[in-house]
Amino acid sequence: QVQLVESGGGLVQPGGSLTLSCSVNRSISVNDVAWFRQAPGNERELVARITKRNVATYSDFAKDRFTISRDNFKNRWYLRMTSLRREDTAVYFCNGWTMKEELFDPWGQGTQVTVSE
Repeated sequence: QVQLVESGGGLVQPGGSLTLSCSVNRSISVNDVAWFRQAPGNERELVARITKRNVATYSDFAKDRFTISRDNFKNRWYLRMTSLRREDTAVYFCNGWTMKEELFDPWGQGTQVTVSE
């Protein structure tokens, strides 16, 4: 069973930065991976995706502020978040796609990011 473990969340002031980490108990070298987030009352949304060839794409709210990266040797990927805003407050989840374009199952527990004074 796939185990996704997110870490690195916390409380940060507006304008601050955080780096999230994701580890998984399988090789990711042939998989696209991503970060998602879910704020209270909202649906889970894609934040950023990075392909197996290291091409990154971002949702509009993440462009120019967030950076996704990966380390295939460690089976890890990361999300560097800068210029954080209150509206970035959410639980952040990592996941990836199988060769059949299905998300890994199950999801991890996520890591809480709270942006507040």
